Amino acid sequence: MDLAEIFRVMRRRWYVLLPGLLLTAGLTFAVTLVVPVTYQSQSTVILLNSQKATVAYDGNPFLSTQTSLTGMADSLARNLNSDDSVRELKSRGATGTFEAKLADNAQGPLMWLTVTGTDRRAVLASDKILTAYANERLEQFQEDQSVAPKAMIRLTTIVAPQPPVAQTKTRLEYMIMAGGLGLVLTLVAVFYVEARRRSHPRDGAAPVDAPEPTTESRTPSPAPAAEESATEQTIALRTPPTWARSAGNRPAAETKAGRSAVVMAPAAEPLDEESTSGQRSHTGQRDR
Repeated sequence: MDLAEIFRVMRRRWYVLLPGLLLTAGLTFAVTLVVPVTYQSQSTVILLNSQKATVAYDGNPFLSTQTSLTGMADSLARNLNSDDSVRELKSRGATGTFEAKLADNAQGPLMWLTVTGTDRRAVLASDKILTAYANERLEQFQEDQSVAPKAMIRLTTIVAPQPPVAQTKTRLEYMIMAGGLGLVLTLVAVFYVEARRRSHPRDGAAPVDAPEPTTESRTPSPAPAAEESATEQTIALRTPPTWARSAGNRPAAETKAGRSAVVMAPAAEPLDEESTSGQRSHTGQRDR
């Protein structure tokens, strides 16, 4: 089945194709209602060394980077993703989904603090709450270990919480899946109806009559016996009479039993009296 045949089938079964396309459009529109648009806001923070550790660098914390700071950033991210931290954030008015992790391809203790939700304003406010809560948790860790204030690791914001950005990838994927599924089911229904109509024609349809035989097909072929007899007669006519052939020139077919055709020599005509008497005198003279 080529492309032209597919279009012809779809045109003939438009009463199946049209409702299917309408249902597909309705299903796609329903996905837009069920799967709302999500927004995402993100901030970037960095952990800095303590004031005491930066004395050798004239108090510049960006010149003093240690491997232990990256380990502390990973520990802080794990704590922010815990259920206790999520409950604390919700109690402060934050909504949506929270995520804290080390920044990709970072060359230092950089962290990404991300909030995802369906309300644009609530997402931005929640990201600000998360950023402030991360600083509080870092200080709480060190206070629990009785760290001196001048020896505490500090947290500063590199990128403030950004305006929420619409995330349409997930919604678009669901719309494509719904539209593709509806289209496939519609085409299956169209070709199923077409197959049913071809295998079961409508009632009352005139049956297709078998083609009548032509004149050539109705004319009986000549019998084999008639052909053989005609051949034998032709051979008999072409064969010279027996009296005109010598015994050595006779065909082998005549010497066998069951000669196909018997050829009779013509009877001699009666001679008159003058011919008979002349023949007798000629015979007498030869005897003498």
